[in-house]
Amino acid sequence: MLDKLASLENKYEELERQIGDPAVIADNSRWQQLVKSHSDLGEVVSVYRDYKKALEGIEEAREMLEDKLESDFREMVEAELEELKEKKESLEKKLKVLLLPRDPNDEKNVLVEIRAGTGGEEAALFASDLFRMYTRYAERQGWKVEIMNTNFTDLGGFKEVIFMIEGKGAYSKLKFESGVHRVQRVPTTESGGRVHTSAATVAVLPEAEEVEVEINPNDLRIDLFCSTGPGGQSVNTTQSAVRITHLPTGIVVSCQDEKSQHKNKDRAMRVLRARLKDRAEQEQREKIASTRKSQVGSGDRSERIRTYNFPQNRVTDHRIGLTSHRLQEILMGDLDEIIDALVTTDQAEKLKQVE
Repeated sequence: MLDKLASLENKYEELERQIGDPAVIADNSRWQQLVKSHSDLGEVVSVYRDYKKALEGIEEAREMLEDKLESDFREMVEAELEELKEKKESLEKKLKVLLLPRDPNDEKNVLVEIRAGTGGEEAALFASDLFRMYTRYAERQGWKVEIMNTNFTDLGGFKEVIFMIEGKGAYSKLKFESGVHRVQRVPTTESGGRVHTSAATVAVLPEAEEVEVEINPNDLRIDLFCSTGPGGQSVNTTQSAVRITHLPTGIVVSCQDEKSQHKNKDRAMRVLRARLKDRAEQEQREKIASTRKSQVGSGDRSERIRTYNFPQNRVTDHRIGLTSHRLQEILMGDLDEIIDALVTTDQAEKLKQVE
């Protein structure tokens, strides 16, 4: 591990030198790539340097303890040595996590698709709650949210809502949210006061750049139509809504929220690229049968992952056995407790596989 860290530090310093080279600065594209590589190595190199300082401190303290010291000074050095040993262990654990193979999608923006499942109108209202939860979480992170497409019900719920969250590390935080989310509560449409169980599905896809997914224009069928609102009523009379069908895969994407046909087409293409990238990566994952699956997982969208129980003010993540009695705070976007636990569990599982 130390050899690898020393090599990374050397690479970091070499990148630092190249970034300051006037010849490199003149080539803007290459300069930006080097700056990104330098930034990616920044955290691990910083922790490694702290780790080396801790090792040096331990060595110095041990050398001092070999000399004859006054009792008060000896106690102080011994206490400092114990602190340095604890710091060294903590930094070692952090370095092991930082050296784990990184998901190449972790720093990407994400496309989130929420669809009402079983439960009719109540499921659509729950889909709206999930949409608000994720957009509030994004606001807390300082990320930008862009709605790509919506399909409302008469009561203001969502049959479907698709939106992009743009921000550094968005996928690394949200990739474990894919799956079936279940709600247990008394619906507003229920007069008898009985608790119903409804569900909505969430899909989190990393955004795909044009260079990552090549789409042949001849493989697309593009249809134009008038956008609609709740109950199917016409919102405008111009054919600004766009439906794109990718003929080889049968994937269909519709966008109608913008009044501009051009903007709707652009959004639909972004959604299509993300779905095609996700499809290709899913097929690749299925081919690698010898690789152990992560305990948390992020690909099976039929898996029931979480239950939101209103009568008991409880949220339970079934994959890691986490239960929180802060349902209202979580639905208002305070997801850190759950997301941090999912990330930590995933890291622990990966550490087991490499040890």
